[in-house]
Amino acid sequence: MKATAAKLLNFIKRSPQFEIPIYQRTYSWTKIECLQIWNDILRAGRYDSILAHFVGSIVYIESGLYQVSSQSPLLVIDGQQRLTTVSLIIEALARGLKSEEPVQGFSPRKLRNYYLLNPEEEGDLRYKLLLSQTDRDTLLAIVNQKPPLADPSLRLKENFEFFEKQIKMLGNNLEPLCKGLAKLMVVDIALSRGQDDPQLIFESMNSTGRELSQADLIRNFVLMDLEPNHQTRLYNDYWRPMEATFEQYPDNDHFDAFIRYYLAIKTNEIPKIREVYAAFKAYARGSQFHDSIDSLVTDLRAFPNHYCVIVTGKETHPVLADAFADLRELDVDAACPFLMELYHDYTQGLLSMQELEQAIRLVESYIFRRAVCALPPNSMINTFSTFGRALKKDRYLESIPAYFLILSNPCRFPYNSEFFREIKVRDLYNFRYRSYWLRRLENHGRKERVSVNEYTIEHIMPQHLTTEWQEALGEDCKRIHEAYLHTLGNLTLTGYNAEYSDRSFAEKRDMEGGFKESPLRVNEGIGILKKWNEKAIRSRANRLAKKAGVIWSTPSWPRDAIDIYLPKAFYIAAKLNLQLQWGRRPKWAGTCPLCGRPSFSLSVDRNSKGRRRIKWWCSDDQQHKSCARVDREGLMQAILRTGDFSEKFLNEDEMDPMQK
Repeated sequence: MKATAAKLLNFIKRSPQFEIPIYQRTYSWTKIECLQIWNDILRAGRYDSILAHFVGSIVYIESGLYQVSSQSPLLVIDGQQRLTTVSLIIEALARGLKSEEPVQGFSPRKLRNYYLLNPEEEGDLRYKLLLSQTDRDTLLAIVNQKPPLADPSLRLKENFEFFEKQIKMLGNNLEPLCKGLAKLMVVDIALSRGQDDPQLIFESMNSTGRELSQADLIRNFVLMDLEPNHQTRLYNDYWRPMEATFEQYPDNDHFDAFIRYYLAIKTNEIPKIREVYAAFKAYARGSQFHDSIDSLVTDLRAFPNHYCVIVTGKETHPVLADAFADLRELDVDAACPFLMELYHDYTQGLLSMQELEQAIRLVESYIFRRAVCALPPNSMINTFSTFGRALKKDRYLESIPAYFLILSNPCRFPYNSEFFREIKVRDLYNFRYRSYWLRRLENHGRKERVSVNEYTIEHIMPQHLTTEWQEALGEDCKRIHEAYLHTLGNLTLTGYNAEYSDRSFAEKRDMEGGFKESPLRVNEGIGILKKWNEKAIRSRANRLAKKAGVIWSTPSWPRDAIDIYLPKAFYIAAKLNLQLQWGRRPKWAGTCPLCGRPSFSLSVDRNSKGRRRIKWWCSDDQQHKSCARVDREGLMQAILRTGDFSEKFLNEDEMDPMQK
């Protein structure tokens, strides 16, 4: 490697041609970066005290040891954004100058023949700069002063028009622009193929341009060391189709996120977003693909559509499209690795459409129930990224609910008792998923869906209590208002929010468009009530909570295969809400299911024949001697009351009460 400081225009002039390798990202500078370099150039040109302005480095590969030693193209590793932008400025300046030469060497003919063209050459050799395939034709049309293409590279087109506009604003005062261009400096870094590691040098460069994405770095890692023909084939057949998949979406982070979730599927670990490139390199070098980059890219190519189906709404099957649309209103990013794996297996025939929908709905229930119960969301990304370890793909619909059921704090799947309690008292008006839960309640079971966006949220008991409302609620009006205002039982949908205002319940019920006439399912039963008070609110909350339990249901335990998924002690502990305390062997502690005291313990060991034995005891002998030895029947009945559990499972010899 040899690095030399050089004036940018002299460097371009003496170089035969710059070619952007196919693995480099497309031209991506926005008007922000263009305005910055434009202002820097003018500032350098206007002040004689500024002798030079450094704009970064140009790193390229050549066949020999010395810079520009032959007429073969220089393959640009870093610096294409600056080279391209300066080329746009030079062409715009050449058009603005017409036939003038405000500074020696800056006539239109010299600008083009020195810095844009090789006038004695033909074909591709005629041009100083050849961009990658998606940008090449647009730049050549600009340099050849041809009309814009029907489908141009928008960044090139827009930035060229920006520079043309800036030059027109300068009028006849183009001398500062010419002087500023002449003062631009770069570090000319030539690499020798076979002696330098272009990828390592590329990673260590800290340019002043637009930051490379993780996907950009991965593409360079995958393609840089391949022979040109191999590069072209792999890029055209695999990598370019993936780029095209994500280019149609305005969010530039989709490609990075996709690779992050792909790695989670393959490694059962979720890398930080800024460490995706490092994680990909480690996976590529340590996996079964370490000796075949083609196989790795082929495997990667199978997943972009799965990501787009889940995250961007690309699914065409109406049932799955609805399920994914509902999930996207929640935290779909956390579940994406797991859902991508499920969708991949669905495309391979391992899952039916109905089975996939059931799995999606179970994920939706898990996320929503946790939100209602105010459980921390930050644990879900790890929960879903490691889900693949628990999947038994020959028993898909058993292993998914089984995994959910064995999750413990802080990752647990909230059971009905906790969910029903929280959804009835939670502030659901100032709730992250406010529109979502109302829409799901309204549309559950409907073939013709109601667009909730056409309605507004109505507090049946209004936010401001009038004298009439205070009298209707009675002496405890203040407590009732504070306790129930934003809760499930008092919230609904209406198209008459302005008309309802703070009117009395009777007026809201009987007016034109009132609750008696409402076609919405969430308003069922309100129109027949004579008054709206604490009892009515609680009654409606109970009814809607039961409906919510059907929509966001709990997993059904695969009773006939329980030993496949976990020891029975884990399940009993989960059902009794005991906390795991690891020691020499697993032990759980918590509230006694019979006496209610916080002195219950459960453990696992093996008997003399090596069979697993589950033991339990209540240690508070002085307080309640009857629990010093918790009997088998009492414990079984306590667990059975939690539901989803067969008596046959509990009635076994390995269940052994133990005296402390």
